[in-house]
Amino acid sequence: MQTGTLSAIWEENQFVLAASGRWDIASAERLGPMLRDRMPGRKGAPVCLDLSGLTALDTAGALLLDRLIKRLRGQGHVVAVVGARSDLCALLKDVQRAAAGAEPNSPAPAEKRPAFPLADRIGRATIGIWQDILSMLNFLGLVTVTAARLLRTPNRIRLKPLFFHLEQVGLNALPIVGLLSFLIGIVLAYQGADQLRRFGAEIYVVNLLGIGVLREIGILMTSIIVAGRSGSAFTAQIGTMKVNQEVDAMRTLGLDPVEMLVLPRMLALLIALPLIGFFANMVALAGGAVMAYAYLDINFGQFARQLQIAVSTTTLFVGLIKAPVFAVVIALVGCYEGLRVSGSAESVGLLTTRSVVVSIFLVIVLDAIFSILFSYIGI
Repeated sequence: MQTGTLSAIWEENQFVLAASGRWDIASAERLGPMLRDRMPGRKGAPVCLDLSGLTALDTAGALLLDRLIKRLRGQGHVVAVVGARSDLCALLKDVQRAAAGAEPNSPAPAEKRPAFPLADRIGRATIGIWQDILSMLNFLGLVTVTAARLLRTPNRIRLKPLFFHLEQVGLNALPIVGLLSFLIGIVLAYQGADQLRRFGAEIYVVNLLGIGVLREIGILMTSIIVAGRSGSAFTAQIGTMKVNQEVDAMRTLGLDPVEMLVLPRMLALLIALPLIGFFANMVALAGGAVMAYAYLDINFGQFARQLQIAVSTTTLFVGLIKAPVFAVVIALVGCYEGLRVSGSAESVGLLTTRSVVVSIFLVIVLDAIFSILFSYIGI
């Protein structure tokens, strides 16, 4: 094994330093004195550093060469590096960049400040939102293609994860959804009664409660609760798998993460949310009926008769038809943000919060669009 050496000669009015052999950590201690002894005597003379004789170079050797070049240039010499192989040259440049970044006295590059900071922030935020929209649409297309491929081969549908997630997002969500829906029914009935009793129209509290809950409030509140409960859970679960490199392991084994992780959750929520929404509607009406009986002396028979007059099955279906759309949005956002986790626990927390915010925002926007659409077509 040829150890590293450094020779020095004068040639054609320039000082030639020829490095040869192995410049690695094993030769670093012996090369140190050579670097001090082989310095040119003439101040400002051009120096040619010939690396054609190098057979091996590691980080320690590259650092020695970098220090030699800096020392020569610091003494006023013009240094030309020649003859290095492409791989050794790349390593030397990497070490030079790393060393330049580690120097405490090296001036930091001046950051160009925008002339209008507010406009700059708004522009950057707009571009970021547009890129997020495009990325999510791309993810929606990927999920759609995967779902279509799965429908052609139904035997690939994984029933065990589907029923597991159906229990998590559906059955286990009933207590909290039921409690909040019952309280919302009480609040709506109380507030409506407080206003309508001034006109002696307390019975129309039933109309207000029935139309408001069945068309809008019931499914909207249910979707918001599910987005905060199940959507965040999707992001946290998939994000933790990304941190533990389980998603990468799936890809290595030839498994599709969209088929394995996204579709079972989306299909479970697609089945569960309409059922949870119907349950929430019934519980909210029950809460309103209790409030009407306690506060307005409207018994349950009167409440049921007036509710039958005020609403129809169309009113119920107008609300529930939104549920599959909201389910797809919540599952899509939750899984999308989970797959974006970069590999740290902090990223899991940030994207889980983002998942809840984006899901609730999109649910409310879509609900407004549905309301305008149904009003336009006269439903």
